[in-house]
Amino acid sequence: MVLQRVSEASVSVAGKKVAEIGPGLIILLGVGPQDDQEQATYLAEKTAQLRIFEDEAGKMNRSLIDTGGEAIVVSQFTLFADTRKGRRPSFTSAAPPEVAGPLVDLFAELLRQKGIPTQMGVFGEHMQVALINDGPVTIWIERD
Repeated sequence: MVLQRVSEASVSVAGKKVAEIGPGLIILLGVGPQDDQEQATYLAEKTAQLRIFEDEAGKMNRSLIDTGGEAIVVSQFTLFADTRKGRRPSFTSAAPPEVAGPLVDLFAELLRQKGIPTQMGVFGEHMQVALINDGPVTIWIERD
């Protein structure tokens, strides 16, 4: 999973805006075949409470919950690209859509349950993601 702290962001599909937020996070979420509800729960908890927003002293000391920020969750199987051989990436390490889709939905719902206004891209669609990365702050999170 990749988090990008943004001052604003949006997702469009076929020229139509499907998600738009102010300050918060764009969350690029890749799902592997071994991922499950426990993984989604862990990542949602980590995302909601990770202190990557500045406090009054300019220190990264506030979480998405603390700031009242918003989130957009974008499913991104390309995070599982294997580029070790040849020039064309392989994506066989990504979970199939019937596994990934429900876990992406669960992750977004878990963020909503924590009080974070959460929108989503459209699973399986070609999306255009526009954002202003604030900082820039980009964080890679995975669970061992």
